Amino acid sequence: MITKKEQKKNDIIQCSLELFASKGFYNTTIPDIANALKMSVGNMYNYFKSKDILAKEIIKFISSYLGKKLREINELEISTKEKTRKIVEIYFKIALAKPEMIDYFLRIYLSNRDVFQDGCEGMICVNEFVTEIMIYFEEGVVKGDLRDQDFFSAFGLFMGYLGGMVFLKGENILPKRLDEYIDDISFNIYKALSV
Repeated sequence: MITKKEQKKNDIIQCSLELFASKGFYNTTIPDIANALKMSVGNMYNYFKSKDILAKEIIKFISSYLGKKLREINELEISTKEKTRKIVEIYFKIALAKPEMIDYFLRIYLSNRDVFQDGCEGMICVNEFVTEIMIYFEEGVVKGDLRDQDFFSAFGLFMGYLGGMVFLKGENILPKRLDEYIDDISFNIYKALSV
């Protein structure tokens, strides 16, 4: 059971995500978020002491959300090829259902590293998500399905491809719906990573 305070914190995170996606990170202020939630600025500061702290909590929230979805896939007794497809599918589903999450990751977290320097060095704030991707790779290598290679080159290939497609979708460049690319993208990623 989620407490009232935890629910309010989640409401602030969700509202902030939506405002950051629509207005931009630097153009959105704590008073903007408080106003959208019909709460006082002082009360907002009871939950998050600064916008930078809020920014870090949001990326941790997204990492936890994505990590949980990937953990469900990693726990399935299916082939690495099928897991690849399911990861692509869930990432695209989240990009369509909760575009503000993926948008935040791509446009704010990756583009504004200065905001995330103190306390989010390296992959600390996205560790739940990254850990599940590591598990996917390690299990694929152990099964003999994926090449044993540097994690970051494999991770970059996988996430760069997914992020690139979501970015193209967000810019209205793709001629088809995002979900219509799942099979081709899954095949290409698996082919690039497999032995």
